[in-house]
Amino acid sequence: MNRKGFTLVEIMIVVAIIALLAAIAIPNLLRARVNANEAAAQSTLKTISTACESFRAAQTTPAYPSAAADLTGATPPYIDSTVFAAAGRQGYVFTYTQLSNNAYVCSGEPDVDGTTGTRTFAVDSSGVIRATAGKSTINTQALYDAMTVIQ
Repeated sequence: MNRKGFTLVEIMIVVAIIALLAAIAIPNLLRARVNANEAAAQSTLKTISTACESFRAAQTTPAYPSAAADLTGATPPYIDSTVFAAAGRQGYVFTYTQLSNNAYVCSGEPDVDGTTGTRTFAVDSSGVIRATAGKSTINTQALYDAMTVIQ
């Protein structure tokens, strides 16, 4: 009798090979996603820094914005309002804090630590981006100064 089809052993071998390939590929895919989110967060902080400098230059008495709403609510806006959305942007949530008329700090923390990002980034009025491991809120100059310079 001539039967056509696959045996159970053959199907199990194919499933095992697919599972092995998935075990190799999925962690690399997740790592690439985290790296992309972190690169986007750094880019967004540079954009925020540029928007803050543009805002300061446009003031009669130079001063940084008192809140993120000053950047997003201007006509025309200095920056897109989705940057500071509560839901975050590309796995990161951004927070702006004015320290004085001449200083600010803005941080980007991963929405889900270890999944959307592994580091918190921040920028201040110097324009230097710094990073620290894990998720933490950076809202003072001392916390910013304790971070590692990356750009």
